[in-house]
Amino acid sequence: MNSVNSSLTQPEVGDRVLPDFSWAEIETIFLDMDGTLLDKYYDDYFWEHYVPENYARKNNLSQPEARRHLLGTYKSVENTLQWTDLDYWSERLGLDIVKLKEEISHLVNIHPHVVDFLGYMADLGKKVYLVTNAHPKALQVKMDRVKIENCFHRLICSQEVGAAKEQAQFWHKLHDILPYDKETTLFADDTEKVLHSAAGYGIRHLIHIAKSSSRREPKHSLHYPSILTFRELMF
Repeated sequence: MNSVNSSLTQPEVGDRVLPDFSWAEIETIFLDMDGTLLDKYYDDYFWEHYVPENYARKNNLSQPEARRHLLGTYKSVENTLQWTDLDYWSERLGLDIVKLKEEISHLVNIHPHVVDFLGYMADLGKKVYLVTNAHPKALQVKMDRVKIENCFHRLICSQEVGAAKEQAQFWHKLHDILPYDKETTLFADDTEKVLHSAAGYGIRHLIHIAKSSSRREPKHSLHYPSILTFRELMF
């Protein structure tokens, strides 16, 4: 699941911060999944439309009533491990969330130029890790669809770490699991709150993904180098 859109004023394209680093400076790459590598439209549609539709049917509610109720329920655990815990939501909502995710998995799509970028990183000999808040069961549904699992040295879910990426302790615990040099690590994510958390821990190279969903307009960051696609990082 993904957090609500940022209320920050949208900068003009000419005002956005552009990437300014050399790949020679980078040893380790952490990449978010939803909205960064994969089109966030799947998750937006799932949580904002498909789950409310099924919840409404189960509870004899109108879809607008179900949607209003669920959006408030989601927000009550935003930025916590429960936020993306499919088992938690199955129990709380009385729905088989994994089954529902599988039913519309045809909507899972990879962003343009991601595969080319992952190949480019392999050619450069970089260590690339998928670091996601997604629940392991959600991760499996998506990897079954897009077939990029072998492009990473390791896939790491926040459930394994014991904290969400928005939380400061995530980065401390991740370092215990996977030691890395903060000065030579690059992290890309579509959520500024997550990037703020990583910056607070001291990760030096941060990239914001402005085009998280194919169905929404891009939103460039006011704080971090911002890209539309990974083609902009192939230099």
